[in-house]
Amino acid sequence: MPKFKPINVPVGVANPLDAAVSSRDRNTLAMVAEALEQKQTLLAFQPVMVVGDSRRVGFYEGLIRVIGDTGRVIPAKDFMPAVEKAEMGREIDVNALNMGLRTLHQNPSVRLSINMSARSIGYQRWMQTLNRWLKIDESVGERLILEITESSAMDQPELVVDFMNRLSARGVCFALDDFGAGFTALRYLKDFYFDVLKIDMQFCNGIADDYDTQVLTRAMIQIGQHFDMLVVAEGVERVEDVECLTEMGIDCLQGYYFSAPEIRPDWLHGQGKGKKTSQHA
Repeated sequence: MPKFKPINVPVGVANPLDAAVSSRDRNTLAMVAEALEQKQTLLAFQPVMVVGDSRRVGFYEGLIRVIGDTGRVIPAKDFMPAVEKAEMGREIDVNALNMGLRTLHQNPSVRLSINMSARSIGYQRWMQTLNRWLKIDESVGERLILEITESSAMDQPELVVDFMNRLSARGVCFALDDFGAGFTALRYLKDFYFDVLKIDMQFCNGIADDYDTQVLTRAMIQIGQHFDMLVVAEGVERVEDVECLTEMGIDCLQGYYFSAPEIRPDWLHGQGKGKKTSQHA
């Protein structure tokens, strides 16, 4: 039987797959850079619902979007992997924070979460943006929740802890996003003092049909409750999963079962001008 023979790629010649990925990433960077320069960015808002009251919204998550050349609204999952480690990723975080704080200022009854990377901690323009809005309206800090993904928080946990301590003193709350998707060192949870724990959607979508996932999710809920965190289930799309998670004692639910992210929800005031886009994004 002939042995498998690997293809030898000459030194200095890029692997075709790597070259394709690199080209795609360059195109993504160029697209995001153009959107930032032309101010073609916006937030799409998805409600986080309080369990036990189908009409009560605990807070909204503001999800960053960029508008492509054709007017298509492009979600973060399509561009953040390419830009997250670059300085452009920091500019995206600044842009999202600025739009989120403006939304809070213009909508005094709203509480809003905004995503950020731990890599933006210490980025001067990010902190300048926060300080500028706090001078305009101190209440925006008390209604702001900063979402940091589990993987990002674990990258430099000591830096994140110090950052959280400083901003918590100014009324800002913090959410640990995508919990369960990364590799959290559980010993850090007692040091972080997150206010909100968001369980990754891979555990919540379809949970009613998977007993093993139910066991894991129940444990995560108990961890969050032990550390006095509001526990949110992400990516909920079916009534069966709503019922299962409610029985487990989850505090809040978020997902398409309740609402898709909306660019122009009914409560939004001071909507800026931009290219014509669809209602959902």
